[in-house]
Amino acid sequence: MIIPKKRLLKYFFNCCVVILFSHCNNPKINDNGNEENHLKIQQSKSFKQIQGFSLKNFQIDSSNVKKGESFSEILQNLNVSYEKIHKIGEEFKSVYDIRRIYPGDKYYILKTKDSSYFSKLIYQHSLTENVVMSFLDTLNVELINKPLEIRIHQKAGTINSSLWQSFIDNNLTPALVSKVANLYSWTIDFFDIQKNDNYKIIYEAKYVDNKFIGVGNIKAILFNHKGKDFYAFRYHSQSKKVESYYNEQGESMQRALLSAPLEYVRISSKFSHSRLHPIKKIYRPHYGVDYAAPSGTDVVSTGDGKIIFAARSGGAGKMIKIKHAFGNIETKYLHLLKFEKGIKVGKYVEQGQKIGEVGSTGLSTGPHLDYRVYINGKPQNPLKLNVPSKDPIPKSLKSKYLLDISEIKKSLDGIKDELDIQSVAQNDF
Repeated sequence: MIIPKKRLLKYFFNCCVVILFSHCNNPKINDNGNEENHLKIQQSKSFKQIQGFSLKNFQIDSSNVKKGESFSEILQNLNVSYEKIHKIGEEFKSVYDIRRIYPGDKYYILKTKDSSYFSKLIYQHSLTENVVMSFLDTLNVELINKPLEIRIHQKAGTINSSLWQSFIDNNLTPALVSKVANLYSWTIDFFDIQKNDNYKIIYEAKYVDNKFIGVGNIKAILFNHKGKDFYAFRYHSQSKKVESYYNEQGESMQRALLSAPLEYVRISSKFSHSRLHPIKKIYRPHYGVDYAAPSGTDVVSTGDGKIIFAARSGGAGKMIKIKHAFGNIETKYLHLLKFEKGIKVGKYVEQGQKIGEVGSTGLSTGPHLDYRVYINGKPQNPLKLNVPSKDPIPKSLKSKYLLDISEIKKSLDGIKDELDIQSVAQNDF
């Protein structure tokens, strides 16, 4: 029998197609012997993880602590024996006290994938800590810290009304406002902030599970106040062996005296060689600054020193005098409501330590603090003092300091207003 040429060609083509597909789909005859790789690809399915545990191995459900609910009740509902609950409460109290449970807190129930046995309970104690209780093989309780990620953020802004409002409008946290105010408390009076003052800041932001949980350290900041630049850089000084803040010249941001001894509402009277006394109605020198503030407002020492007077003194009312530990400087705090407990002559106080409260004792028309500074016995205007830095970078290390901050200073200067730039990379210094 003679097969037509066309039918022969068609039959040959079909055979080739069958052989080709058979060859491609059979891992045993793969040219490169890739049967093992083929199986690996099939097995490389990714499984979602919850609180660090894979759905490949566990069935995971979550719930929230109900009002009035205890760990004991939660565990009883999961058929955990009273013996095990008692053991957790007693033997693992040093790891975690199960009485510390709060309504609304989240917890996770893990059961084995194959047999549905209750295996673990994970209690989310905080954003950064989990309490993991294991029940299957060996009873155990662990307090596990979740990985904390530090990202570096950069921001810039201009002040229209207040530092607080500018930071909030710029999606910066109140905690960061406080850090900035504390950092500049020796050099800038934030009650005297001007419209169009501006700032650029590089700071750490903390993340857990890709969620923002708070701010860390300020790495660098440039604050422009009344047209003058005030830089601050966080730096590990080789001389002090700790991280502190310094300006672009290597001077410590911490000054020998604070810019003000309290949080005040306004300045009601300034330093003057001739002022009309509000009560005596005569012109006489006023060698201090009157800070108006509510009665009871905390008053702090503006510098380290020893109390040399703490008593009532005529028209000054209740007054404290402090002889400071540097130079020949004294500060006075007049018209106090009362002294802080333990404040007496001879006591040593530190910068920022509470010494009393705002009052209106003596010759006073309302609650305020009359704050005075004397150098070598001569009165000085507290608002115009050029106060020295506490612990500057030593001259021998200054060139290294300037080199070390050059890169971050360049980054700081380059930030554009209202621009938010994120980077997970951190500076080494």
